[in-house]
Amino acid sequence: MKLLKKFWISLLFSQISGAYGNDWIKIDTFEESENIHSWHQIDTKNETRPFINNPQITEIKTENANNKYLLKKPAENGVIGNRKALTFKKLPMPVQVGEIYTFYTRINVESFPNNHAFGLSNLDKQGIINHDYNAFEPTLRVTDKTESSGLVNTGALMVKTDQGYANIINPVSQKSAKPLQTNTWYEIWYIVNNSPKSQGGQTYDVFMKGGAEFPNQTQVYHQATFRMKREQTLTHFLMNCNTGPHNAPYGNGGLKYDDIFMARGVNLLSPKELNNQSF
Repeated sequence: MKLLKKFWISLLFSQISGAYGNDWIKIDTFEESENIHSWHQIDTKNETRPFINNPQITEIKTENANNKYLLKKPAENGVIGNRKALTFKKLPMPVQVGEIYTFYTRINVESFPNNHAFGLSNLDKQGIINHDYNAFEPTLRVTDKTESSGLVNTGALMVKTDQGYANIINPVSQKSAKPLQTNTWYEIWYIVNNSPKSQGGQTYDVFMKGGAEFPNQTQVYHQATFRMKREQTLTHFLMNCNTGPHNAPYGNGGLKYDDIFMARGVNLLSPKELNNQSF
């Protein structure tokens, strides 16, 4: 197993300068406030009482003089009942069936408790609105909510598997990673294989850097699975969050997003290293 992992990592790095181009393509860095209008914001299961139109909080904030980011929350603190707070944007380059692309995203947990998911969809605008969570294919999740089964999520970064969701793994301990630290930026690379399932595709690998647990770039999951496996062109970057039902609210803790990029093939450098981006 260790030899297989070493081979896979070696293969990944060899492809960085191999057959695929490795220029990062910007999805959004949120440095321009008007960029917020390029994102669709739709609350598809709004059960707030008293009713609030468009309860989700999705806004560009300033961290310091040199950086802006997107803050996403399902609703203002104290408001419950917004069950599907969707925010999504068309990719600058579609990922065709059979292609491999690396996606890069920085995230920062404003606070727990929360329930957030983000990733990619292969549906159009109306399809995303109609399917909400099932619009996702590669999916990453941040939550400490309690499932209906009684399972208590820890706040560790999660991926999608055929059995549900799974925590990312610390390869040193071979155990689930620790909960994400709040007010801490994490870099995430997810290498998306949009080949047909019969060819080993509809899967993605995840690398992470950030916090006390991962001071260096580390592979934290191998072959997570697409949610629906529709084997279609990936078209949108999608975020979703949820306050939970009225009788068991999850909380409105926000998740910060910044520096969302994509690159053809496998790319384990950061956009800052290649494109001289200012984080």
